Amino acid sequence: MLRSLRELDVTGRRVLVRVDYNVPLEDGQIADDTRLRESLPTLEYLLAHHAKIILVSHLGRPKGKVVPELRLDPVARRLSEILQRPVTKLDECIGPEVQRATSQMQPGDIILLENIRFYPQEEANDETFARELAQLADCYVNDAFGTAHRAHASTYGVARFLPSAAGLLLEREVAMLSRAVDNPARPFLAIVGGAKLADKIGVLKDLIGRVDAFLIGGSVAFTLLRAQGAPVGSSPVDEKLLDEARATLHAARTAGTQLVLPVDAQIVRGSERAVAPATAIPEGWQGWDIGPQTIELFTHHIKSAKTIVWAGPLGRFEDPPYDEGTRKVAQAIAQSKAFAIIGGGDTAAALHRWGLGQAQNIYCSTGGGATLEFIAGRKLPPIEILRA
Repeated sequence: MLRSLRELDVTGRRVLVRVDYNVPLEDGQIADDTRLRESLPTLEYLLAHHAKIILVSHLGRPKGKVVPELRLDPVARRLSEILQRPVTKLDECIGPEVQRATSQMQPGDIILLENIRFYPQEEANDETFARELAQLADCYVNDAFGTAHRAHASTYGVARFLPSAAGLLLEREVAMLSRAVDNPARPFLAIVGGAKLADKIGVLKDLIGRVDAFLIGGSVAFTLLRAQGAPVGSSPVDEKLLDEARATLHAARTAGTQLVLPVDAQIVRGSERAVAPATAIPEGWQGWDIGPQTIELFTHHIKSAKTIVWAGPLGRFEDPPYDEGTRKVAQAIAQSKAFAIIGGGDTAAALHRWGLGQAQNIYCSTGGGATLEFIAGRKLPPIEILRA
């Protein structure tokens, strides 16, 4: 069992809350504030208990350096608007100024620290850095499921030095995703897309034998097709992963897990568009979406599924008409009888755009990689450290 926020004495205390405010920005403004809103139950609970709230988040991938475009000022402004109360943004995460500001907090005050990944010590899970963060607060709450597969200073290290618990969002995520881990209804289907096989290959292998079938789309599919010897034109292929891709295909066959690859694709060359067999894409052409036959094939599998987990769009959904595959598969899921978990990021954003994220049988997780790793049965250190 996870230690719950409800079990933590937060009244009048400084609470360091790890949130996931890694939101999309356009022209310096937040393009989608879903992740801010997902944190509201935890924040409202803390405010109702007169806590002093110190928020910690990352934004983007600054790789341990200060990147002005990735400062959290737009996040503080938008969160203040949503909560209808001041949110004080600091320009650092540690140091005398931060210590002074946090020591002077009153119940109900909210401080947002600067982008935690401006510090290389964060991703290194540096113990001294974690201790400095811990000194700012009296207790710690992790509500950032989207980063729960990374043992960083602010997601794992701090929990070693403070009374700690899971926030309401993290608690809900674990409860919902456990439905796909603990005796899931079958057939159990995993839909895997996105841009990079490198981000998915490990979890793909872990899911073999756990799921009954994979439906593979996005750029991930082209490396697997190429591994089978198929010409995929100029579509993106991770040459370094071809051997591992072949091993994964073999492992799936050996385990009796179906691995369904696209049979056709929408392809592009300059301003030209066409549909071609996925195993015979002409040189100079790129696959940008799954084709109509593949949509029909995937829909057939979805209709009989009882549990579905989906991570990664199936094409360039941000560039219509190459959103067709992702959109029609999402519609098929919404119309199915399956319990479906959508693994955060682009996939969830796409479903919300089409009004499908609220379908009764769909749960949109705030995690991407974390969702897949949890369902694959991996132990996620930031979650394990919160278990009673």
